[in-house]
Amino acid sequence: MKKGQKKIYILDVTNRDGVQTSRLGLAKLEKTMINIYLNDMGIHQSEFGFPVTHHETNYINANLELVKRGVIKPMILSGWVRAVTKDVIEATRVTRVKHLNLSISTSKQMTKGKFQGRLNRDDVMKMMIDALTLAKKKGIKTIGVNAEDASRTDMEYLIRFALAAKDHGADRIRYCDTLGYDDPFTISERVYELARAVGIPIEIHCHNDLGMVVACSIAGAKAANDAGVDAYINTTVNGMGERAGNADMVSVILAIKFASGFAGKYMLDERIDLSKAWKTAKYGSYAFGIPIPVNQVAVGENAFAHESGIHADGALKDRRNYELYDYEILGRGEPELVDTGRMITAGEYSGIKGFRNVYEKLEVRFKNDKEAARILELVRYANVHTQKPLTEDELRFIAKHPDIARKIFTMAPE
Repeated sequence: MKKGQKKIYILDVTNRDGVQTSRLGLAKLEKTMINIYLNDMGIHQSEFGFPVTHHETNYINANLELVKRGVIKPMILSGWVRAVTKDVIEATRVTRVKHLNLSISTSKQMTKGKFQGRLNRDDVMKMMIDALTLAKKKGIKTIGVNAEDASRTDMEYLIRFALAAKDHGADRIRYCDTLGYDDPFTISERVYELARAVGIPIEIHCHNDLGMVVACSIAGAKAANDAGVDAYINTTVNGMGERAGNADMVSVILAIKFASGFAGKYMLDERIDLSKAWKTAKYGSYAFGIPIPVNQVAVGENAFAHESGIHADGALKDRRNYELYDYEILGRGEPELVDTGRMITAGEYSGIKGFRNVYEKLEVRFKNDKEAARILELVRYANVHTQKPLTEDELRFIAKHPDIARKIFTMAPE
């Protein structure tokens, strides 16, 4: 790697864009666990929610408390708001969020189609500048400005918009391929031109409507690096997201580490720990209630399966014949234990004796029945909250951070 070489960071948006998957979603405990898993993986930043959405308030502040306690560290937690001043005011009033992305549409199609003639693109520019200026005054530490539908925005306006954001203190520009309209060639050309003109880091946010989301994401990041700026690729766990989804986090990381044009040439954030990929993907599948496709990159059941005679023979002689990377680096291969006899679970109607038995298996001990009863109450709430059997990591989290868990489970409609 060259001295001073620009890097590619992962900014995961599972808890913001992933949870917008139609007909699906995550409970606040599940979103919290996703943040913990992402932190363990060495992900640079998690866009963890909507600070102006009232049912997110307690969850957001509770997770920021986990940051303060060092449970989520060094990963950054950032919120998403519209690029309007009232959102900035509300976000900073009800939460302690210190990192924000401000989003507004920039294409002619969306300006006309969404605002219905009430605003033109000069108005859009002013709204963004006003929101950005206020966010800086409110003490927001890092601000990304999102150009929604950037891939359908003419370059002259996109560059002017990005330069205005930079001039008013933006730390990054998010290039949003909101409809999955780009291909790897167009996004490479456009991001390179944008990055050269603006000279600040570029976030790459792509969707999979044409099935090219990972290719477009890494092509955009390469272009940003080639233009002399850092790149931040937006990903989600298992590619969850609106319509056909966002860029799958594990696929993006593997592409940068092993693709012929990237390996040894482009620098991925060195804190990334792929050995946590398997656990993170499995939890994401469980939490969303969506099975991992059998042919999913790296974590699907068939990702390292060989049936063809030629392939099986070649893999047995030397795994590198038919495997580009080793399954061990993903944390795969750990046993999945299934009780086939008596099983006692913890749920919304659990009693104290069975509950203590569950925690004893996890090697968690309570001082007395009073402490156990306090945690049991939270576990019952958690089970109502998720409507699923709780995982071992969820049970451990509740026992270790009961005050945080209580905040996460508490929602009070205005």
